Amino acid sequence: MAKSRTVTVSALQFACSDDVSTNVETAERLVRAAHQKGANIILIQELFEGYYFCQAQREDFFQRAKPRKEHPTILRMQNLAKELGVVIPVSFFEEANNAHYNSIVVIDADGTDLGLYRKSHIPDGPGYQEKFYFNPGDTGFKVFQTKFAKIGVAICWDQWFPEAARAMVLQGAEILFYPTAIGSEPQDQGLDSRDHWKRVMQGHAGANLVPLVASNRIGKEIIETEHGKSEITFYGNSFIAGPTGELVADANDKDETILIGQFDLDNIKSKRSSWGLFRDRRPDLYKVLLTLDGSNISS
Repeated sequence: MAKSRTVTVSALQFACSDDVSTNVETAERLVRAAHQKGANIILIQELFEGYYFCQAQREDFFQRAKPRKEHPTILRMQNLAKELGVVIPVSFFEEANNAHYNSIVVIDADGTDLGLYRKSHIPDGPGYQEKFYFNPGDTGFKVFQTKFAKIGVAICWDQWFPEAARAMVLQGAEILFYPTAIGSEPQDQGLDSRDHWKRVMQGHAGANLVPLVASNRIGKEIIETEHGKSEITFYGNSFIAGPTGELVADANDKDETILIGQFDLDNIKSKRSSWGLFRDRRPDLYKVLLTLDGSNISS
């Protein structure tokens, strides 16, 4: 009988300062700790090098962007991944000539840069003014063949779109990863999206019969904006879901956390095949998804 393919995944959760070296050191410390717990693929939260700067529309914040090539944090994480033999998706603010992207590179267990994904869905609301900084991603949804599994990685606002999850799984993704920065809403302190946020991604896991890993930051961050101070309290609640959407591990909204989940990918593949979701799909009927207004594009 063939040996099962078991993979151990981890989601990290921590509060960021606005000092790059401090945050990268925290990320490395937690990656090492996750490795000690047996993790093979370790997810760090979105834009972990500093505060979530998109609370404000500030010209000087473009100085936080760096080109992918020779990016110091990516290089450091490549060395760390190679040393530990782990896979690390690394989120960063990318400068590409005159374009800017909210991007991620996937580092394989030998330190190889497997490729780049640029965030496709760019939000624009109070406290989350990403359209000021980021071009819409042009990579399309991608999967990455790592040492341990074929994975799909998308970023924060992408996680609200079932089309993104399905696109990655259709390309063979066996696990979905979503680095995130989400918390309170500056315009409405009574609005708490954490349960909605979790349920949507649990639905992606269940609808595609794949595990899913979400990493979010914690802590209060205050940014000077053009209209005064803006404040977001990030609610953490990082989690790992199994292939029916069940919660395997989850964090609270306050504590630095290392989550661990283990999955038998071959067993999950068999269950995914036998459930019939991908057998019974009707792509010929889904053309309406190519429209914005739901019109019948064939008429």
